[in-house]
Amino acid sequence: MPIRKPPSAKRRTARAEPPASRHPAREPRNRGEAAAIKRLRAICLALPGVTESEAHGRPCFAVRGKTIVMFMDNHHGDGRLAIWCKAPPGAQAMLVESDPARYFVPPYLGPRGWVGARLDGNVDWRAVTACVEEAHQMSAPRRAAARR
Repeated sequence: MPIRKPPSAKRRTARAEPPASRHPAREPRNRGEAAAIKRLRAICLALPGVTESEAHGRPCFAVRGKTIVMFMDNHHGDGRLAIWCKAPPGAQAMLVESDPARYFVPPYLGPRGWVGARLDGNVDWRAVTACVEEAHQMSAPRRAAARR
């Protein structure tokens, strides 16, 4: 019968550093983009439990580790300054049909019901705030969502 070492005696190996992102963070291209990020950040971080992180070189906002809003600028050359926002069932179709110049179905997350909202041109920040708050409501703990 082989002799087993107690768990505490097992050799521990050092963890390797996580690989560097293939999409490094970048500075905003112009004042309009910088202003949009600043305003979006203020809206998102004012909600309870929201944290900011970075994915693919872009700011993202999450609640309990679940992303609710992603900032996008010219994603794969689409020419849009926009957010992709988690949305409740049926909201995406309603928004895109009601105002296709402002709202769109984003790639990748669109099939999951997310909605894209343009931040270039004449932005309706009340509508953007409402989208962000709705996304927060869907992912926040009930207590945090109620404190809003």
